[in-house]
Parts: sequence; C-alpha cells; structure tokens
Amino acid sequence: MEIAARIAEGFIGMFQKGGTTFVGLVTGIIPLLIVLMTAVNALVRLIGPERIDKVAMISSRNVLLRYLVLPFLAVFFLTNPMAYTMGRFLPEKQKPAFYDAAVSFVHPILGLFPHANPGEIFVWAGIAAGITKLGLGLGDLAIRYFLVGLLVIFIRGLVTERITAIMWARRSVPEGQSQGEESTSAAEAAPAVETGGAAFASGEEA
Repeated sequence: MEIAARIAEGFIGMFQKGGTTFVGLVTGIIPLLIVLMTAVNALVRLIGPERIDKVAMISSRNVLLRYLVLPFLAVFFLTNPMAYTMGRFLPEKQKPAFYDAAVSFVHPILGLFPHANPGEIFVWAGIAAGITKLGLGLGDLAIRYFLVGLLVIFIRGLVTERITAIMWARRSVPEGQSQGEESTSAAEAAPAVETGGAAFASGEEA
C-alpha cells in the first residue's frame, strides 16, 4: 500500500514541478519576450523595411559582411524563420552558404536577444539554469555565446560557399541554361533518321 502511495505522490509531484516551472516562465521570460518583440517590431516600423532591405543588399556584396552582418540583421530584425528570406539579395551560388550561416545563428543570439527565436528559448534556458546554479553570472556567458556564434557562422558560410562552388562546377547543365533549353539543344543536335527511304530531320521533312 505504501508503494502505491509513493508512486501516486511521485506522479502528482512531477506535474506539480512542471506547473512551478510554467509559472516561472509566465512571470519571467514570457513578458520579456513580448516586450522585446514589440520593441523590435516598432524599431522596424521606425527604420522602414525598405531601408533594412537596402542595408541587407549592401551587406551581400562583401564576404565579411555577407556571413557576419547579414545573418545578424536577418535574425535580429526578421527572427526565425523569416530571417532566411534575406537570402533573396544574393546570387544563387551564395544562397546555401547564407542559409547555413543564418540557421546556425538562431541559438547563439538567444542570450542577448531572445526575441529572435522564442520557440527554442529552452536551449538557452537549459544552459542558463546550470550556470545560475553554479553562482555565475549570465552576462559573460551570453556575450561569449554570441561572439563564438559569429565566428562559427562566418566559418560555416565560407566553407559552404566553397562546397557549393565545387558542386556547381560539376553540374551537367551550363550556368544560365534551363532544362528546357538543354532539351531543345539536344533535339537540334540529333542526326536525321531515315524512315522508308525518306530522311527526316527533327521537325522538318527532307
């Protein structure tokens, strides 16, 4: 009987602990996220989406800005997952590298700007909980997490751009030629076929 009672207490205690955690989120991180999201949206309206797009377009021209500044601007202003739409300013060969850099930055930014990826705030919260229990401050951790994230996305951007260039060079279709154009070229290059004594070229009678 005592074993059954302990199991029941443990079962209920698990949900009570979850409720306590939820209350902590409601009184802690959730109001912060709402205020941050409101402030960033207001900042975007004040600056103007057109100006942000212009800065993004300028940042796409330089490799240092392309894989450092552009991913940061995208994740900070547009948040996850809309941040990836900033890649529209880049050539096709550079879009995979930008995506790799941007998607790798949605976690390192959480320590300073949790509004950028609120759906995955638990990643930062789990790390922060352990640091807090050790009696250490979160400010240093957040800054280091952010700086290391910038270094990582820059490296990933460069590596992915190089890999994309190699894969692009191996394509069978020349750059700028679509699959339809390739089929047309192949049809035009096909030799005439003789049928019943009459030679037929592609689309023509001999």
